[in-house]
Amino acid sequence: MQNQPLTGVRILDMATVLAAPFSATLCADMGAEVVKLELPDGNDTLRTLAPVHKGKAVFWKTANRGKKGISLDVRQPEGRAIFLDLIKGFDVLVENFRTGTLDRWGLDIETLHARNPRLIVLRVTGYGQTGPLARKPGFARIFEAMSGFAHLIGEADGPPQHMNFPLGDVVTGVFGAFAIATALAERNAKPVDEQYGVEIDLSATEAMLRLLDPLLAEYALTGVARNRAGSRATYTAPSNVYKTSDGAWITVVSSGNNIFKRLCTAMEMPDLASEPRFSDNLQRMAHLDELDDMIAQWCERHSLEQISAVLDKEDVPFTKVYSMEDIMQDSHLQAREAIIELTDDELGKLPAPATVPRFSHRPQVIPSSGPETGQHNAEIFTALGLTRETQSALKARGII
Repeated sequence: MQNQPLTGVRILDMATVLAAPFSATLCADMGAEVVKLELPDGNDTLRTLAPVHKGKAVFWKTANRGKKGISLDVRQPEGRAIFLDLIKGFDVLVENFRTGTLDRWGLDIETLHARNPRLIVLRVTGYGQTGPLARKPGFARIFEAMSGFAHLIGEADGPPQHMNFPLGDVVTGVFGAFAIATALAERNAKPVDEQYGVEIDLSATEAMLRLLDPLLAEYALTGVARNRAGSRATYTAPSNVYKTSDGAWITVVSSGNNIFKRLCTAMEMPDLASEPRFSDNLQRMAHLDELDDMIAQWCERHSLEQISAVLDKEDVPFTKVYSMEDIMQDSHLQAREAIIELTDDELGKLPAPATVPRFSHRPQVIPSSGPETGQHNAEIFTALGLTRETQSALKARGII
C-alpha cells in the first residue's frame, strides 16, 4: 500500500457491525493502516450475518478488507491500560458505541487526548451525541425510516419499503470516511506543535437525511411532501423501469428535451416530441401516465437486444437492471477491472468491488480479506513492547 493517498495514516477501528467500520475500510482502500480491534470472544454481529459459508460470514470478509486484526477487552483495567498505550501510535480512533459508553469505561475524550493530543475520534451513532434520542440504539433500517428515505421507496399505493441491503450503514460509512479525511487535512495543515485532535459527531440518521437535499425546502415551499412512486421519478420525465418482451427489466432516462426527441425517434414516434403535452419536462410530468404507458407498451413489443440496439443508436441513456450475475459478466466493468479478487485463506478468492475513486499514476492495490479475531495480536502487541510471555498470560485471562 505504498504511495497511496492515505499512506502513513494509522486508524484504530474499535467499532462493530458495519457503518463505522466501513468508514475505516474506505480509508484502508486509500492506503491507511487500519487495525481492527475486537473483544477476545469475536462476537461482533457482522460475523454472524448471512450468508455464512464454511462457518465464516462473507460480509465480515469483505466489509473489513484491508485491515489487521487484534483482540483486546478494554473494559478490564489491564485492557484499558494497554489500549491507552496503543492509542498513542494512531491518528484516528473509530467507535460506534452508544453515547457515553467509552466514558463509562474510563476512555473519555479528555483521557484519550491526554495520551494522544493529535488523536481524531470518529463517533458514529444512530442519532448523534446530543438530543433526547442520543442513547437509543439504531440500525440501518431505523436510520432509513427516520430520515424520510424509506418513505420514498415503494409503490404509490403500497407501504414504505426497505431495500435488501443496509444502505443506511454504508452511506453513513462514506460520510465517516469523508469526515476522517477532512479532519486529517485540517489537522495536518498546521505545524506539528499546533496540531490537535477533534471529536467527530456523525449521526447516521442525519447522514441519510443529507442525501435528500432539496426535499425539506420542497415541502416548506409547496406544502406537499414527496411520496412513493414506484420506480417512476416525479421530478423529471420520462424516467422509469420497463419490462421487455423477453422478460428483462430496463431503466430509461430521457429527461432533457433533446434526449426525449431521440427516444421518440428510437420508438419510431418522432412527432411525439413536438406535441404540446410532451414539449418540455413540466408538460411531460403533467401527462406522465400517458407517456409512461406508451413507453411501456413499446418495450413490451421488443426484446432487450432490439431495444438496446436502437437506444444505443439514438444515444438514449438506458441500462438493463443488473443482477450480480450481470455485473460479473459485464464487459465494461471487466475492462475497468471494477471487480477485484480478495484472497482469503479460508474461503479462497472472493470477488469484491474495486477501490473507488481511482487516482492517476497509482496502481490498483488488492487488499486482504477481513482478519480473524486477534490475527495480528503478536505483531501489534509485540511492537507495543509486550513480551510473548505477557501476551500468553493476558490471553489466558481473556484480556486479549
